[in-house]
Amino acid sequence: MGLDLGAARERVRVARALGTLPLLAQALARGELSYAKVRALTRVATPETEARLLGVGRAGTAAHVERIVRGWRCVDRQAEAREAKRRHASRALHVYQDEDGMVVVRGRLEPEVGALLMQALAAARESLYQRARGRAGAAAGSGGVSAETSTVAQQRADALVLLAETALHHGLDPGAPGERYQVVVHVDAQVLADPEQPGQSVLEDGACISAETSRRLACDASRVVMRHDDEGRLLEIGARTRTIPPALRRALHHRDQGCRFPGCGLRFTQGHHLRHWAHGGPTTLSNLALLCRRHHRAVHEEGYQVARGSDGTLQFRRPDGRPLPEVPAPAAVPGDPIKALRACHDSQGLRVTARTGCPGWLGERLNVGWAIDVLHPLAQRSRPCPSSEQGSAVASPSVITLGAGPPPILE
Repeated sequence: MGLDLGAARERVRVARALGTLPLLAQALARGELSYAKVRALTRVATPETEARLLGVGRAGTAAHVERIVRGWRCVDRQAEAREAKRRHASRALHVYQDEDGMVVVRGRLEPEVGALLMQALAAARESLYQRARGRAGAAAGSGGVSAETSTVAQQRADALVLLAETALHHGLDPGAPGERYQVVVHVDAQVLADPEQPGQSVLEDGACISAETSRRLACDASRVVMRHDDEGRLLEIGARTRTIPPALRRALHHRDQGCRFPGCGLRFTQGHHLRHWAHGGPTTLSNLALLCRRHHRAVHEEGYQVARGSDGTLQFRRPDGRPLPEVPAPAAVPGDPIKALRACHDSQGLRVTARTGCPGWLGERLNVGWAIDVLHPLAQRSRPCPSSEQGSAVASPSVITLGAGPPPILE
């Protein structure tokens, strides 16, 4: 008996969430809450709200819990939208001249925009540092005096100037995303063919990377062939081409539908040459497979192996050569599973009866709006307490009882 990939991922999500929600985990272990209830509650529960949501699970049916969780998430989304709107409206940049002629810059930016600015300033500071280091080395070699070290605030000011100069020099058009965000690797052909061969495998800024990393990046990248003479001078440079042409990539995506590594299936993938093109492998559909970034690295840098069998199926192997099955072997089942389960319960002192997982619901109608008003810490609206003739439920931070007394969560 197997599980659909989506159902398996959902169970893993629930298990990870229960690691930070001990009350819900204990209720599930003791049979007080069903998996369906716990699955729904873990979508919204936090250590701060776990106790009150546990009361919801004990009081209502699985359908009640699902409805309250949907309402809870709606309030969460509305609160997030209000916060995002407030932050966006509060963005500002003030630039004015001080009394001594200095220009003062003060502002508020949204988190993602601020992160972009900080990264740009850090890159500009690093560029200025490298220039200053080169000048200091030249001055020391000629017997000159090194320049005074700037403070961090002064370095940021200089970096901002460099950003402004660069923007004006290159124009304000950021270009296509594919050109803005790319990693350039310089690698010798013999290194791609054989990692043991001498040669360079470096990023554009000179940082060294392993030959196998270069091979992974070259599996699915733009390629420009440059020829040099024996002294390193550039003789010829070819046109940029894609390792995997667009038409072939469309066919590859249509065939594989995601990462082919056993148990993955992630949609964000990279093309992998089963036999690398540097070894003479063709860029054809039969020699390609889609792998996500994590498993593409596993195949290249971590020793995992993949090959296509005679029947066209992909065969994966672990670094030690053992086959990696598409589906893991099923867990061992005892000869009498009911007896084994009862023995496990007895050893833990559990007494699970027919009424253990039953909710405290007595047939009242669920008032979702009032339930969210009572339970959710971010609920913005409030209602007057309805008359007691409508039915009842008593709510506290940890317990919801379906019975008499206002407010009517279940009527």
